[in-house]
Amino acid sequence: MSYVKVEDLAFHYEHDPVLTNISFELNPGDFVMLTGENGAAKTTLIRSILGLLKPTVGNVELATKNREGNRLIVGYVPQQVASFNVGFPSTVIELVQSGRYQRGKWFKRLDKTDREQVRRSLESVGMWDMRNKKVGELSGGQKQRISIARVFATDPDLFILDEPTTGMDVRSREEFYKLLKHNCEKHGKGILMVSHDHDELRKYCNKHIELVRKEGLPWRCFSMDSCKELSKPHFSSH
Repeated sequence: MSYVKVEDLAFHYEHDPVLTNISFELNPGDFVMLTGENGAAKTTLIRSILGLLKPTVGNVELATKNREGNRLIVGYVPQQVASFNVGFPSTVIELVQSGRYQRGKWFKRLDKTDREQVRRSLESVGMWDMRNKKVGELSGGQKQRISIARVFATDPDLFILDEPTTGMDVRSREEFYKLLKHNCEKHGKGILMVSHDHDELRKYCNKHIELVRKEGLPWRCFSMDSCKELSKPHFSSH
């Protein structure tokens, strides 16, 4: 089964083409890296997959069920961090806990499993020690991290992440990539991630989609170079 299936997608802003000839599938267990130069309409492609934009041509299918046959849950982290002003009343942990309510927990007390998922989510982005801080007091980079943690707390089947590691240092990025890879390989999650960190991320992904400028069309028009299957590293035991 596929969580995402894109067939011959093209998108125009009014009469200006920005994407053309995009086709790929994302299955449970896939970790897909989406790259392209600035202006390559990567966010436009993501928004089309999410149903926020309607393709001019082609078709996008987003699954309604996960591999267990339950409702598919999508976790989306946009490029622009959510705006939390200084007066935002919630603490970090309260905001991340709210992600658990998407799992049918409305008006119910969070149990041990919920609290453990929240803790792991905050630890994964290095924000556990700041769990009792007010969200409005955080820096922009810290707000981005707790936005990611809240998505992890929902335990989604499909992650769609638009440059989520902006503002993270090298060590934090590597821990984040390891966590995503673990979720793919051990829990069958699907991940589509926009990134500029090609070399860093390559060893964690199994597919790479690159949007490239299409010759003979306006400079803003991009097409998919390929959906490459990346070879996985081999580990030897001694």
